[in-house]
Amino acid sequence: MPLEASTITLTAWGLAFTAAIVVGLSKAGIKGIAIVNVTLMALAFEAKESTGIVVPLLIFGDIFAVVYYNRHANWNYIARFLPWILFGILIGVLIGNDLDESTFKIGMAIIILISVLMMYWWDRRKSKKVPTHWLFAGIVGTTAGVTTMIGNLGGAFSNIYFLAMRVPKNEFIGTAAWLFLIINLLKLPLHIYVWETITLDTFLFDLKLIPGIALGIFLGIRLVKHIKDDFYRKMILVLTAAGAVMILFR
Repeated sequence: MPLEASTITLTAWGLAFTAAIVVGLSKAGIKGIAIVNVTLMALAFEAKESTGIVVPLLIFGDIFAVVYYNRHANWNYIARFLPWILFGILIGVLIGNDLDESTFKIGMAIIILISVLMMYWWDRRKSKKVPTHWLFAGIVGTTAGVTTMIGNLGGAFSNIYFLAMRVPKNEFIGTAAWLFLIINLLKLPLHIYVWETITLDTFLFDLKLIPGIALGIFLGIRLVKHIKDDFYRKMILVLTAAGAVMILFR
C-alpha cells in the first residue's frame, strides 16, 4: 500500500517520530536499543513496508555518527567483518520475500539471547583473549547481514562481534558508524529496485523525521560521555537481550 501523509494516523506519526529519536540515540553510541526503533516502525506500519522506511533514517543517523566519531574508527575490524555481512545481505535478499516472519523472529531472538549469554560468560571469565578464528567473524557477520537486510536488526550481532573483540567504547562507536553507513548505503538500491519498499513518498516521510534523529544524536552524545567502558559493555548486553525479547512481541 502506498504511503501517503494524509493516511498516516496521529499514532503512527508519534511512533515514527519516537523511532527517529531512538535511531539518533543508537547512532550516538547507545548501542543495543536499535531494536526499539524497528519495533516502533513495525507497529506504525506493515512489517515489510517499515523496513524500507527505516533504512534512510539509519543512513541519516550514520552520517551524523561518522562525522562526529570518524577519528575513532578501526578499519581492520571493518575489513575483517564487512565481507561476511555482504554475503549475509545477499542471502537475506533471496529469502526475504518467502521467509515465514514468525519463524524468523523466534529463531533470531533465540540466537541473540544465546549470543548475549555467551558474551556474559566471556566477561565473567575476565579473560583478555579474543576469538581469532575466521569462523567466528564468518558466522556472526553472515547472520548480521541476513538480519540487517530482512529486519534492520544486524546491530545486535555486530554488538556481539565488537564486544568479543573487546573494542573500547569510542572505537566501538566510530567503527560501527562507518560499518553501518557502508552497509545501509548498499541496502538502499535493494530496497528501491528489488523489494520496492522505498519510494518517493516514504523518502519524503523520512525527511520529516530528521529533527527526531538530530534530537536523539544530541541526547546520545551527552549520555555516552558519562558512561564508563565497563558499564558500557554491560549496558549493551542488557539492551541487546531486551531487544531480543521485544522481537518476539513485534
